[in-house]
Amino acid sequence: MSDAPAVQFKVISSLAAVGAEDWDVCANPDSQIYNPFLRHAFLLALEESGSAVSETGWLGQHLVLEDGDGRVQAVMPLYLKNHSQGEYIFDYGWADAFHRAGGNYYPKLLCAVPFTPTGGRRLLVRDGPNAAGYETSLLAGSLTLLNKLQSSSLHINFLPEDSWAQLGQQGFLQRTDQQFHWMNDDYASFDDFLEALASRKRKNLRKERAKALENGIEVEWLTGSELTESHWDAFFHFYMDTGQRKWGTPYLTRSFFSMINETMPDDILLIMAKRDSDYIAGALNFIGGDTLFGRNWGCIEDHPFLHFELCYYQAIDFAIKRGLKRVEAGAQGTHKLARGYVPHRTYSAHYIAHAGLREAVGNYLESERQYVDNDIAVLSNHTPFRKTANEGEDHDQT
Repeated sequence: MSDAPAVQFKVISSLAAVGAEDWDVCANPDSQIYNPFLRHAFLLALEESGSAVSETGWLGQHLVLEDGDGRVQAVMPLYLKNHSQGEYIFDYGWADAFHRAGGNYYPKLLCAVPFTPTGGRRLLVRDGPNAAGYETSLLAGSLTLLNKLQSSSLHINFLPEDSWAQLGQQGFLQRTDQQFHWMNDDYASFDDFLEALASRKRKNLRKERAKALENGIEVEWLTGSELTESHWDAFFHFYMDTGQRKWGTPYLTRSFFSMINETMPDDILLIMAKRDSDYIAGALNFIGGDTLFGRNWGCIEDHPFLHFELCYYQAIDFAIKRGLKRVEAGAQGTHKLARGYVPHRTYSAHYIAHAGLREAVGNYLESERQYVDNDIAVLSNHTPFRKTANEGEDHDQT
């Protein structure tokens, strides 16, 4: 990276303290890789709705870097945390080990989008000739803040591979994991995608889709001005019912959904299932520059394969129609493999101040990365796609 130009930093506890235009020009300078989760509107809604605030363990410590003329050149979403919930990169074992050794793992400093396990830039820098230098300054500022707050560690989650590699060269510990993403091979339709699958897999998917929509179930796509508060009332009911049964207390408040509906409705795709004129299930997605991001799901009636239909197959349908390159369907879930979602690495970087803990975690991560590589290699040999161009020679391996 180039030498850092002269800069000054601000640490703000709320996104309201920086202009949306200034933040967004740093967060999304390239429309092709536009990421709705990095938008000022999305992060501010998390704060103002009471979803990601100090009371829930997410104290904003966002970095804003200004040049000598006071112009915002770079920003970094940072949170001081007293727990590890809502992150999807699990470090509970590290915290327990450090506590048993007499250390204080919390508070820690986290650079991430709360409750959102999707990849994207984390050192957010405005395009320009000094971009690399500002990125260097931003990272240095985050480490200075770490020391000032006397935090145990700085964690940067779900960042791009190239940034992950650079951070590794600068002393950050490197971690990998995997998710399942659907990739659009220039399909013209869902049926076109099905033709790429092995015969038995293709038949299974068709059966699942038909079964999911039995009992008179209809599916709606809602985006932009089509979204209303009544839709969010129904979806929040699903979200709370399913979330409380699976995870205890869901993270997002009802007002969060109203706020994003007001400020970024064109970035939202709400897929809703209706039976007898009543909504019974829904899946929330966000639309990026080339990616559809699946986020939350909920239902108040159980129907076979309805979850797969709303979260995976309808998302594929939408991505094909919009010409999007991929669907990211959230964290974990090997069941996605049979539905055409293939394994992809995710990347996180971790700076741990304590030398002993840093060495122990570093040794662990070497083994973990090898395990992730091996797991991806095995899973990649068990996708539902045809093994040969000639379907008559299909050999299913799952």
